Amino acid sequence: MLWDRRTFLGVAVTGGLTSGLCSAEPTKARIRNRIGVSTYSFWQFQRAEWRDIDRCIDAAADMGFDGVEILHRQMTDESDAALHRIKRRAFLNGLDLIGFSTHQSFLFPSKEERQKNVDHTIHCIELAYKLGIPTLRVNTGTWRTSKNFDELMKNRGLEPPIQGYTDEDAYPWVIDGLTACLKTAEKCGVILGLENHWGLGRTPEGVLRIVNAINSPWLQVTLDTGNFLEDPYDRLEQLAPKTVLVQAKTYYGGGLWYTLDLDYDRIARLLHKHQYRSYVSLEFEGRENPVTAIPKSLELLRKAFNAA
Repeated sequence: MLWDRRTFLGVAVTGGLTSGLCSAEPTKARIRNRIGVSTYSFWQFQRAEWRDIDRCIDAAADMGFDGVEILHRQMTDESDAALHRIKRRAFLNGLDLIGFSTHQSFLFPSKEERQKNVDHTIHCIELAYKLGIPTLRVNTGTWRTSKNFDELMKNRGLEPPIQGYTDEDAYPWVIDGLTACLKTAEKCGVILGLENHWGLGRTPEGVLRIVNAINSPWLQVTLDTGNFLEDPYDRLEQLAPKTVLVQAKTYYGGGLWYTLDLDYDRIARLLHKHQYRSYVSLEFEGRENPVTAIPKSLELLRKAFNAA
């Protein structure tokens, strides 16, 4: 049947066409995640020439990323003028500022020490707000009974508590500490994302125990693909429904501490099954020069998370 304008309008008026259109469910588009990169991927706490955040932003744009995640410890200037310059530079490069990663710990028996970390986290929430960044990565912290981070990694992230205490003592400390930050997070519109990042966050059960106990839309999960060292996929999927930012590890040149052979096609499928639509942020943690390794990482992640 050929449809001309008169036929179309006639059917529409009698309801033959509009009823079908109105009752039809909208078609869901295939999920294609945008890909960002953490400034940590360039700096790695060791490459002095990449400490400068402006240089990282320029490189991210040149390499074809969609956004940049900023590592707080990499910043050398927190003045409003410096924050405005970062925001301006990202905008002019066509990049979103997608995440802000801080370090703090609530695994202290001392209330005073825990309060210092609450204050630090609130300060970082306010920095993220000034930068226009919608989510802040937070941690439970570690017990600090390892000699250093190298020893912690040698022990696969396992660490004994401070003498006289247990993990069970520490869960209320973390819950209370993060709860104390939520009023500021909501006021600033910055979602806290608790990362599976050692300490009480070493397992999905530990992360979810804290997030579910607090039960706030302003505390969700930052999912790091490289922090479950054994059998990662089921563990990653446990956290997928509450994930607001994915940090994706790659290890070209061999890992700084360990190397995981991650199946990103599988990871993308399990995240998409749970309707994850937000950013994937590259955390390159290999020994290869970032100038060559980071573009390869971008190609890998685009292929996995934007499959046709």
